[in-house]
Amino acid sequence: MFKKKNLTHLEFEVDSPFNYSTFKCTHLRLACETEPKPYYTSKLWWCGITLLGLGEVGNVTAYGFAPVALVAPLGCVSVIGSAFISVLFLKKTMRAADILGGTLTVTGTYLLVTFAPSVPQELTARRVQNYLVSWPFLVYLILEIIIFCILLYFYKRKAVKHIVVLLMMVALLASLTVIAVKAVASMITLSVKGKMQLTYPIFYIMIVLMATSCAFQVKFLNQATHLYEVTAVVPINFAFFTTSAIISGVIFYQEFQSAALLNVFMFLFGCLLSFLGVFVIARNKKEEHLQIPFIDCGHIPGKWGFFSVSV
Repeated sequence: MFKKKNLTHLEFEVDSPFNYSTFKCTHLRLACETEPKPYYTSKLWWCGITLLGLGEVGNVTAYGFAPVALVAPLGCVSVIGSAFISVLFLKKTMRAADILGGTLTVTGTYLLVTFAPSVPQELTARRVQNYLVSWPFLVYLILEIIIFCILLYFYKRKAVKHIVVLLMMVALLASLTVIAVKAVASMITLSVKGKMQLTYPIFYIMIVLMATSCAFQVKFLNQATHLYEVTAVVPINFAFFTTSAIISGVIFYQEFQSAALLNVFMFLFGCLLSFLGVFVIARNKKEEHLQIPFIDCGHIPGKWGFFSVSV
C-alpha cells in the first residue's frame, strides 16, 4: 500500500509531461498558419508555461514534505508521462519499448514510495545549521569539490566535453541544489505553520546556494544537450542526478539512518527498475523527420480539414 504522505511529489510530477506536449503542439499549430505569429501570442503556449510553473512549484514544495531520497527518483514519472501523453496529443506511435519501459518505471515507483525512508523530525533552521557543520557532510563536500575541480580542469583546459564529464558536473551541483531546496522548502513550510524560520541567516544562505548551483547546472546541461542527442542526455542525467540526490540526502539529512536492511535493498531495487525503465523508453528514440516538404494540418490536434503549408 502506498504511503499517503509520499504521494505529494508523485502528483506534482504528472503536470510535467503536459508542459512539453503543449509547447510542441503550439509550434505545430503555428506552422500551419498562413500568417505565422510569435509563439508567445498563443494561448496554448501560455497554458504550457503555466503548467510548467505549477509543476516546478509543486516539485519544490514536495521537498518540504518528503525525503530527498524519495522526491528525486520520482522524476521518472515525468519521463513515462511524456512518452504516453505524446501518443495522445502529438500522435506519436506507441512502441513496445515504451510499454516495457513504462511497466518497469511504474513498478520501480511503487517500490520507491513503499520503501522510502520515513523522516518524521521537523527540519528547523537550527537543525540545518547542525547538519551543515557535521563532519560527514564536510568530508562529502570536500570530496565533491575535489572531483568537480578535476572534471572542470579537463573540461576547460583539456577541452574534454564527453557527455559523462558534463553530466557528472551537473549531478555534483544538483546534490547541493537538492540540499538547499529541501532546507528552504522545509523552513517555509514550518513558517507557514506558525514556527517562524525565515529570520535565521541560514535560510538566505540556502537560497543563494540554490540559485547559484541551479545557474551553473543549466550552463553544463545546455552544453550537453547542444553536443549530444536528447535521448542520450535525459536517461544519463536522470541516473546521475538521482544517485547524487540520494547520496546527499543520506549524508546531509541522515536519511535511512534507522531503516531496515530489507527496506534499503527494496528501495535501491526500485531505483534500478526506474533507471532501466527510463533507459528503455529513451533507447533508440529518434526525432521523426517529415518525408514530404509540407505539414499535414489534418493530423494536428485541434485542426480540421486536410490542407498543407509549404515550409
